[in-house]
Amino acid sequence: MGKMKIGERIKYWSQLLLLPIYGLSFLMPRNKKIWLFGSTFGRRFADNPRYFYLYLCQHPEEGIRPIWISHNQQVIELLNQKGFEAYHYKSLKGIWYCLRGKIYIFDNYSKDINFWTSGGAVKFNLWHGTGNKKANHDNLFDRVRHPRNLWERFTTFPRRLSDEKPHHYTLATSEPLAIISMSVFNTTRDHIIVDGYPRNDAMMSTADGLYHDFMCVMTAEEEKICKRVLEWKRQGLRIDFYMPTFRDSETDFFEVMDLQKFNEFLKENRIMFLIKLHPKSKLKKQFAGIEYSNIHNIDGENDPYTFMGYVDMLTADYSSVYSDFMLLDRPVVAFHYDYEKYHGNTRDEYVPFDEYMPERKAVTMDELMKATVEVLNDDQYKEKRKVSRDRMFLYQDAEATTRLIQKVRKII
Repeated sequence: MGKMKIGERIKYWSQLLLLPIYGLSFLMPRNKKIWLFGSTFGRRFADNPRYFYLYLCQHPEEGIRPIWISHNQQVIELLNQKGFEAYHYKSLKGIWYCLRGKIYIFDNYSKDINFWTSGGAVKFNLWHGTGNKKANHDNLFDRVRHPRNLWERFTTFPRRLSDEKPHHYTLATSEPLAIISMSVFNTTRDHIIVDGYPRNDAMMSTADGLYHDFMCVMTAEEEKICKRVLEWKRQGLRIDFYMPTFRDSETDFFEVMDLQKFNEFLKENRIMFLIKLHPKSKLKKQFAGIEYSNIHNIDGENDPYTFMGYVDMLTADYSSVYSDFMLLDRPVVAFHYDYEKYHGNTRDEYVPFDEYMPERKAVTMDELMKATVEVLNDDQYKEKRKVSRDRMFLYQDAEATTRLIQKVRKII
């Protein structure tokens, strides 16, 4: 809170003026056929809600009216151009449907759509990652859920008010993770749904090389990335994907890596190294300026599940993308150059990382290069990976979205 500018402070606290609207929204009659979708605090068209929404848009026989609500006018225009229904959350139609829709589906909190109009709606949090990092109520470094004093409790009150609530329904991908989710989201087992992620339906369908409903809308940049990746593969290049998680110690990356030398290694081994940073990454400026033949930087706002199915291997750190990538059962190198700092100052873990990520390890750049060649030529970690994958995912097919439709209907 102390780092907020004056304008941000005013906006933050002025939210409380909307409390009467939130109260009145409980009185609105809601239509069970109107399902509202949003993502990433309303900024992006991404993640699990994106693919759930696109599936429903392509299947009118389900009798559901899917509507995307966004704070981003470009997202709205993209969807409207395809003939899909989307509105700005402050527009008259956006407010009206936020008050009328019975179902809210999001990947962070109901504010991804509009918290202040959500009273009386049934809310489904699909979340945005099945990983090993302790999150929300389990993350002791989280000052919103674990304020250290009365002042922090006071200043974080508006944020807690509009964050997740115990009566939301939350998606977990396995029974062990359902138990964890009860603690993470401060809820009960009957409010946890166990099934797969719609984004993984998209990833695995792409891997089959078939057209499917999940890719009927892409931004111009996402289309460009997919075309490049497919062209590289046609040229016989292998695709190595690196999507590091956001953390303080990620700045150590450039102390470990010599990108010029690393690029030469990639050229020699006919590998393209794709990097997609977290939107809040501290490395954004440094990566924005890099220009190497075999290292390609992807803007953090793009959805990686549009091209993940084409990726040949993953260079993983602590991101939950590793969990999803296990479903493809392809080579992985665990690049943990800052593990001690990360573990000590950022997040605790649910199971030891060697158990969660039983992959070839690398700490230095030389180790990373050696490990990359080894796993691409001979992936020896399939059996151990299967143990971790079975713990993380009850369902390992591309049918989660169709099951979720029925589960949501049953609840309402």
